[in-house]
Amino acid sequence: MKKQTKYIFVLGGVISGLGKGIAAASIGYLLKSSGLRVTILKLDPYLNVDPGTMNPYQHGEVFVLDDGSETDLDLGHYERFIDENMGAQNNATAGQVYSSVLDRERAGDYLGATVQVIPHITNELKRRIKAVNIDNIYDVVICEVGGTVGDIESLPFMEAIRQLSVELGYHNHLIVHLTLVPYIKASEELKTKPTQHSVMKLREIGLSPDIILCRTERSITQEVIDKIALFCNVAPSNVIEGYEVESIYEVPLSLYKQKVGGIIAERLQLKRLPDVKKLKEFMVRYNNPKREVTIAMCGKYIELPDAYKSVMEAFIHAGVENDARVNLKWIQTDKLINDENIKRSLSDVDGVLLLPGFGPRGAEGKIKVCEYARVNEIPFLGICLGLQCAVIDFARNICGLKGANSTEFDKDTKYPVIDLMESQRAIKAKGGTMRLGAYDCSIKRGTKTFTAYNQKNTSERHRHRWEVNNRYRQRLEKNGMIISGVNNDLNLIEIIELKEHPWFIATQFHPELKSRVNRAHPLFRDFIKAAVNFTSKK
Repeated sequence: MKKQTKYIFVLGGVISGLGKGIAAASIGYLLKSSGLRVTILKLDPYLNVDPGTMNPYQHGEVFVLDDGSETDLDLGHYERFIDENMGAQNNATAGQVYSSVLDRERAGDYLGATVQVIPHITNELKRRIKAVNIDNIYDVVICEVGGTVGDIESLPFMEAIRQLSVELGYHNHLIVHLTLVPYIKASEELKTKPTQHSVMKLREIGLSPDIILCRTERSITQEVIDKIALFCNVAPSNVIEGYEVESIYEVPLSLYKQKVGGIIAERLQLKRLPDVKKLKEFMVRYNNPKREVTIAMCGKYIELPDAYKSVMEAFIHAGVENDARVNLKWIQTDKLINDENIKRSLSDVDGVLLLPGFGPRGAEGKIKVCEYARVNEIPFLGICLGLQCAVIDFARNICGLKGANSTEFDKDTKYPVIDLMESQRAIKAKGGTMRLGAYDCSIKRGTKTFTAYNQKNTSERHRHRWEVNNRYRQRLEKNGMIISGVNNDLNLIEIIELKEHPWFIATQFHPELKSRVNRAHPLFRDFIKAAVNFTSKK
């Protein structure tokens, strides 16, 4: 007999950016820790097909999955918390949904019917919600809807959830509503009216919350809880405080303390309760570091840290495994215009991370950062464009190829040590056309990279168009660059390191995308270990 999948819908109200993704991931962690199979789906009401072509200032980082899907950064939280690899089916946008329906209309699949939001768009949404567990391997599917209740573009999503909740039945679905309970300094009180109005809007659509998660700067009194419960038609025990925490990994512990796991288990008739022992141990180590390091974060989107969210989280995981607090020093590379400027920016750091990115802005500053870290033997990790800039620096200053560059920055460079992949030359469209997703990497024994991974083969995620030009590979190696990781199928360089440097590694892929709360990425772990050793020798 096919088991009944349970569904949890996480909806937001009042304002966006309250942390629905963290809430969904935290609930996922509690359920996963109770021994259940869990997956999470993000529904985004925007009309883009995916966030791949969005400016990071608009949307934060693009989180790339093993199958090459370019998805919302919340999927990074899902993977880090529940330790499950997501796929294309875990992120659906209004753009995808409408495109799919219109394609079927053009193919004549609707037999001449008038195509409408209800039932055609809502049916497609319901199909996608169910498709995430088409093989019936998960016990619980958590579904987060982007935006806030009342947004015009999200109305079909809410209607689809309303229909689905009726079809599933009372004990097979649960609705979590995340709202804001603001503190007004002038009157020194928490205000419940925004939450009341948000729930009112939700009920107009035909949905009633089962759990209300209240984001707040101040602790919520029992009086406030009772007021929200009364006006929003939930039990006081189901009004959950979502206070500010220092680390997002405290959120599952906060929910556990407020018995959210038990509330969900009772409603969905689940027999197991969460076990958060491992996360508690993680937080003890996080809160009690034995040492401290400062890492320079060199990039060009530093005004918006969410553009590098996975890198920041990878440092938290790596820091805990090294019993070290990792402090980040943000450095805008397009402002690094001379040696004095670079020295002033990097002289007090214990490690340098050269962040990924696209385009020529700040490129020369990034190349200078590589040179400074190389010459001064500062631990260095370069990601994607970071590897390419490291190769350019090495080619110019060690191999004697003056003016060496990437054709992304200078299409007429005499020495194109970084060049567009052959398969990319004829591509004009921007969306979903890069080298995307997981590719195998063979690691060279006897290298620092092999020491980190402790295995011969790995698989890592990519998002780029340019590669190291193999015509210069022999010259790079002859002058002391070690090619420590390659993709044998495509004959492409994946990882480089420097022979005469304590710890200088750069990757063409994005290691930060595979770091988890229970398992730091090997390269980040060893990078922080090198930074700890560096600061101890100062």
